[in-house]
Amino acid sequence: MTAKPKAFLFDLNGTMIDDMEFHAKAWFSILNDDLNAGLSYADVKREMYGKNRELLHRIFGNERFTPEYEDELSLEKERRYQKEYTSSLCLIDGLTEFLAKAKAQKIKMAIGSAAIPFNINFVLDGLNIRHYMEAIVSADDVEISKPDPETFVKGAEILGVKPAECVVFEDAPKGVEAAQNANMPCVVLTTMHQKEDFSAYKNIIAFVKDYNDPILQTLF
Repeated sequence: MTAKPKAFLFDLNGTMIDDMEFHAKAWFSILNDDLNAGLSYADVKREMYGKNRELLHRIFGNERFTPEYEDELSLEKERRYQKEYTSSLCLIDGLTEFLAKAKAQKIKMAIGSAAIPFNINFVLDGLNIRHYMEAIVSADDVEISKPDPETFVKGAEILGVKPAECVVFEDAPKGVEAAQNANMPCVVLTTMHQKEDFSAYKNIIAFVKDYNDPILQTLF
């Protein structure tokens, strides 16, 4: 990148909060204890991308459950996740200061997540950071989730910023792929994946373990 970005688009889980193991444990419980899928923990983690309904369809097919039961399963999974994670809820190191600096420099910010509003609200209100975000794009706001670019494209449109003027923050390969498909550069948080998991993507401008990394200051 040469010009300074005008907007930051943040994935949520694993990118703003380090909570993906809690999601994996909740899904493992739902899929195996409730639905008898017989999946290993590694299998469950591989399927953890996109909307909750999309995950269920990948594992069980499109016709196994009614939409109403899929919604019920989705909410129950999030209740189990929130129950276990609430006491650990916190922003990834350095993000509090990073958000404040971005706002002070009038960089627009948005959430672009495959999470349902129930979980996004849990984080934004639980950590009192909603005031930083000028747009929120959730699972309910898109037809197809990541790696389709719709989540990030819609976020940029709401902010009134061109895709190339945005920087996406992601932790998952499918999210980085969505940013690449949207023609957006991406910073990767290595909370759940190592660098080698992202070798297929050409839009990555930095790998960081948290928001204290000095390379992020070059974005301002």
